[in-house]
Amino acid sequence: MTDFPFLAALAGGALIGAAAVLLMLFEGRIAGISGIASRLLPPYADGAFAGREFAGRAAFVLGLVAAPVAWLLVAGQMPELVVEAGPALLVVAGLLVGFGAVWGSGCTSGHGVCGLSRLSTRSFVAVGTFMATAIAAAILWRHFL
Repeated sequence: MTDFPFLAALAGGALIGAAAVLLMLFEGRIAGISGIASRLLPPYADGAFAGREFAGRAAFVLGLVAAPVAWLLVAGQMPELVVEAGPALLVVAGLLVGFGAVWGSGCTSGHGVCGLSRLSTRSFVAVGTFMATAIAAAILWRHFL
């Protein structure tokens, strides 16, 4: 049995949902992390490093990075993180996730949080594929590798 922090997970989910709703309400954009982050880099940034859109994307990504610091200031301690994979596996996994996000026209946050709430058929298929692949990978890793 694992020690699951139910209230922290509930609060985190509510904050993610609120951020997605606010981004859609004020900017008319989907809160897909891969799309927001990728458009900070060339060739997508198109040299517009001083524009309002770039500033909003940069603030969004900086908020993701600053969140653990904010947690530390509020809670007084960082949650314990256990990573059982080596650096090589983490790099390969990160590249596969990045490739999958591009190939699937969106990431888990874009499809899972925003797409499902908009009842997007493409997002239902994407999330089903994400989940089936994750379940298969977990079963393979735990029982055969």
